[in-house]
Amino acid sequence: MAPPKKNSAAVATYGDHEVIQPENKLRKVVSVKPLPPGEDPVARAEKALADLSTEFSSWMDSECERLDQARRSIAAGGFTAASKDALFHAAHDIKGEAATFGFPLVALAADSLCRLIEHTPDVTRIPVKLVDQHVDAVRAIHREYSRSDAKELAATLTKRLRAVTDEFLMHENRGRPDVLAQIKGPSIVPE
Repeated sequence: MAPPKKNSAAVATYGDHEVIQPENKLRKVVSVKPLPPGEDPVARAEKALADLSTEFSSWMDSECERLDQARRSIAAGGFTAASKDALFHAAHDIKGEAATFGFPLVALAADSLCRLIEHTPDVTRIPVKLVDQHVDAVRAIHREYSRSDAKELAATLTKRLRAVTDEFLMHENRGRPDVLAQIKGPSIVPE
């Protein structure tokens, strides 16, 4: 059996509380070598991102496949803690990565699915059809992104998804005024 890892956090104990200052692990991964004179670190990062951009579409394909797999798992075995988490994390990752990968319009559909999962008190009551509509919308927006009317397509799909999702959530949370206030609020995902 391996010895436990030593915690290098600094702990100061006082009469009624402790102050824990965690180890700064970032120092270990940051280069101490200075950049060459005149080199802009932001420009360097943007160039690295541009070099990777040819991979973004295939990465988004993989994320959409992961979302679809999570959906299929729910369709086959219903909502479990593991299948709910897999679906939520896949949608949440797409929501967060969509703009970076060059598909910002996908984020709104993924956000709607996240909201559905987050604000439903009993996820087993979420209709599989509603999950299917979200996953299909994410995949369709991604697939049709190069179309000249992609923005309109995405807006139409996400507006309808948001309305149906909000209607479902309002009904499911009818006795929870604090949650209803959150549901009625605007999306924080940029349009």
